[in-house]
Amino acid sequence: MTRVILLNKPYGVLSQFTDARSPSPRPTLSGLVDVPGVYPAGRLDRDSEGLLVLTDDGHLQARIADPAHKRAKTYLVQVEGMPTDADLAPLRRGVTLKDGPTRPAEVILIAPPALWDRDPPVRFRKSVPDCWLRIVLREGRNRQVRRMTAHVGFPTLRLVRWAIGDWTLDGIANGAWREVTA
Repeated sequence: MTRVILLNKPYGVLSQFTDARSPSPRPTLSGLVDVPGVYPAGRLDRDSEGLLVLTDDGHLQARIADPAHKRAKTYLVQVEGMPTDADLAPLRRGVTLKDGPTRPAEVILIAPPALWDRDPPVRFRKSVPDCWLRIVLREGRNRQVRRMTAHVGFPTLRLVRWAIGDWTLDGIANGAWREVTA
């Protein structure tokens, strides 16, 4: 039977089970998930948080991670500044980054979501406003959301992947996981 685990990856944790860096290894998934034979389907950067799917099924792993399957990935993104609808329009059309054009993204301004506190907290500056966006992508490049928001002039301060397809973080605490059916 296929095992599927939904993990709420904390900030600062690598999306792998070991860290070869010496002499001071960084936190990895092994400190959070003690289930043999499961591996991440895709990645989240160390400075990103949220949903990471782990499975023991290589075919499922490939379907989740491969952009050819166009599985929607939903991100809650805190950005520096207050973008207007016109500022976000290029993201909705697709922007050209150094590695080529992106697919169009679904982007809306949202109220600050009820999330766990991040450790360390996001830097706060009284003179620089920030706001939250919900961004849905159907591709997954290295640091893509961060590069896209910076491209339109609104650097990412905090990035939380909330959903992959129908799987969400709903009810999963920071650093916790839940097993679901495939």
